[in-house]
Amino acid sequence: MRIAIVINTSWNIYNFRLNLIKALQAAGHEVVAIAPPDAYSPRLEAAGCRYVPILMENKGTNPVQDMLLIKRFYAVYRQVQPDVILQYTIKPNIYGTLAARLAGIPTVNNVSGLGTVFIVRNLVSKVALSLYRLAFRFPVKVFFQNPDDRELFFHYKLVKSSITDVLPGSGINTRQFVPAPVFTRQQPFTFLMIGRVLYEKGVVEFVEASKLLKQKYPEVRCQLLGSFDEAGNVGIKKTTFMAWVNEGAIAYLGTSEDVASCILKTDCVVLPSYREGTPKTLLEAAALGKPIITTNVPGCKETVIDGQNGLLCEARNATDLAAKMEQIYLLPDQELKRMGAASRQLAVTKFDEQFVIDKYLTVVNSVAVKVR
Repeated sequence: MRIAIVINTSWNIYNFRLNLIKALQAAGHEVVAIAPPDAYSPRLEAAGCRYVPILMENKGTNPVQDMLLIKRFYAVYRQVQPDVILQYTIKPNIYGTLAARLAGIPTVNNVSGLGTVFIVRNLVSKVALSLYRLAFRFPVKVFFQNPDDRELFFHYKLVKSSITDVLPGSGINTRQFVPAPVFTRQQPFTFLMIGRVLYEKGVVEFVEASKLLKQKYPEVRCQLLGSFDEAGNVGIKKTTFMAWVNEGAIAYLGTSEDVASCILKTDCVVLPSYREGTPKTLLEAAALGKPIITTNVPGCKETVIDGQNGLLCEARNATDLAAKMEQIYLLPDQELKRMGAASRQLAVTKFDEQFVIDKYLTVVNSVAVKVR
């Protein structure tokens, strides 16, 4: 079978779906990657994919441009002629599904996160709900990355329950991401947040919590690893963020292609996000055996058993986040080590990416039967 994987960036396909691609290829399928061109597009071709570019505005909500996007998806799908299309992120899930319906090609959709559509209620979110309701009549399967997101879609009557399933996020390769052989407490004690510099990721709360913590324990190191995204109103201005860095509230690590090495040099990974699908960075932290502090919200709370492998905090509450960071900082070495081991155990038993791959292989095989 020819299988197309469609996401809003080539970077996303390469970093989050490469092992799924390899599994599909090992099963004898041809894989075509469809995404806007970026530095990772050649890497997809090097991995044995046929790469087909498509222009797609990630952040835009212009209805005329979005209708033209349906036309572009349709043209690409007719050109590639896949037997099934695996789609991720909002625009492929909505406009790609409508185009695939017109082209007569079955789709498997993955709701990997709701973005601001369900966080901010406005005209744009109302239109998005209507589009989801229209488009999600047609996929053969819709995967969600946490049960809360699926229940929200049921609440708004956006999808039939019979075609849905829940995945453990994107999964994590627990054979690639392994803890350090010997437990070591960092000197100084180090907290790390990984994520784009967006308000909805809880960056402001992390900065404020770091300030509070460092007032009592100035030796503590608080770091952020991630890229800037100043598009729209969701990104924090670089000048604003760098002012926090310059005043010593946090240290900025920039971006890295080797996130694992950054995590291994930290004592605890923090993500005070307002809502997620299931954060890949927290799965990486868990697999690498690190305690986690994250918010008690859909997508994040699934990665922490409170008090076992980390702590849950209130969303949008820097004071509570600082209290939880202090609690982790004050743990004796043996308790910190125990929490890290519990994170690793959770990654292996709940979030191993093989669970995700197996479910995709099953649904692809079911489509293959119908194609024959």
